Amino acid sequence: MRLTPAIELEYRCSKLQEQMALESLDAIIIIQNADLFYFTGTVQSGNLYVPASGQPLFMVRKDALRARMESGLREVIPFNSMKDIPTILDKYGYDSPKTIGMELDVLPVNFFERYRSLYPNAQFSDATPLIRKVRMIKSHYEIHLMKDAADQVDRVYRRAKEIIRAGMTDLELAAELEYSARKDGHQGFVRMRGFNSELFYAQIFSGTDTAVPSYSDTPLGGLGLNTSFGQGAGLKQIEAHEPVIVDFGGCVDGYLSDQTRVFSIGKLSDKLQKAYNDMREIQELMTRTIEIGMSWGYLYDICLKRAVEMGYADSFMGGKGSQVSFIGHGLGIEIDEYPFIARGFNQMLFETGMAFAFEPKVVFPGEGAIGIENTYYLSLEGLKLLTYSSDELVILN
Repeated sequence: MRLTPAIELEYRCSKLQEQMALESLDAIIIIQNADLFYFTGTVQSGNLYVPASGQPLFMVRKDALRARMESGLREVIPFNSMKDIPTILDKYGYDSPKTIGMELDVLPVNFFERYRSLYPNAQFSDATPLIRKVRMIKSHYEIHLMKDAADQVDRVYRRAKEIIRAGMTDLELAAELEYSARKDGHQGFVRMRGFNSELFYAQIFSGTDTAVPSYSDTPLGGLGLNTSFGQGAGLKQIEAHEPVIVDFGGCVDGYLSDQTRVFSIGKLSDKLQKAYNDMREIQELMTRTIEIGMSWGYLYDICLKRAVEMGYADSFMGGKGSQVSFIGHGLGIEIDEYPFIARGFNQMLFETGMAFAFEPKVVFPGEGAIGIENTYYLSLEGLKLLTYSSDELVILN
């Protein structure tokens, strides 16, 4: 277990303060777990108060002693109630904030109302865009952790080649691969920011189940085991000559890498084989086209246009009626971070230090899905590949 270096935390908080100055914010209060981990190095329950200038104050309800051990911030303070916040701020010499940012995309309304009652005359705004902009630029430390997660998904890929066999269920395959990753240090949880977004390790399924849509904002869904979590692996048995999809989110010390590979026992149909080759072509198109300063939406439009030209207007990124409007997503601590290679993001530009997964996929209802996914980052030297398992479709005997 690695603890986030203090210098990392100090730099992240200073970058957030730069964003706050642009928006004339006196303070940001952070409570969501992923954001807390990013800015404090721990997920102990509390409030991180980031002033416009000066040291952040991490006020911890539970557990303050553990937070002090895990966080490299200078000021980690125990507190019991939100009502204590004004007194603590006064003790540290901070004036009452008049403009306050909070994570309004994830903050429950009841919590928000309680904070607003502390500062009834303050103006509140959504700090999430500022937080996401800071988090989207990865440090060398973060990229190193994501490389470790890429190593983990490669070991999962190699394990899948060893154990996939006709007659085993999708659930049995998923359990074996999850077990492999868990022994390798996977935390057992993949964070997503979106409301009601849930994901467990990966999406692993075969044949017609790969084309079953679900409520999740993903191109693939899967039947799942029951209607309470209607996605992912079910009880379908793997058969020869059908796609077996292993879409796996590796995670090491909180950081993710995302990779999709396709396996088959014996050859696939010509239609699915061609679709797989076409998705690899779109992946190659992205790698040739992307450049610093290009808009996220422009890259999406180019890749979507090529998919339509190939004949996949009704099957690209989901079956007709269930298609998603993205081909790639940022990742780091969460699997839905900035940048989004998605429709409409024409004012957001690629920058050095961004990390993202790119996942062109096609879905043929009643027949199966096919596709590829890799994780990349934009370095000073250009686009770099983090995941590295062979892109070849794996044909097993």
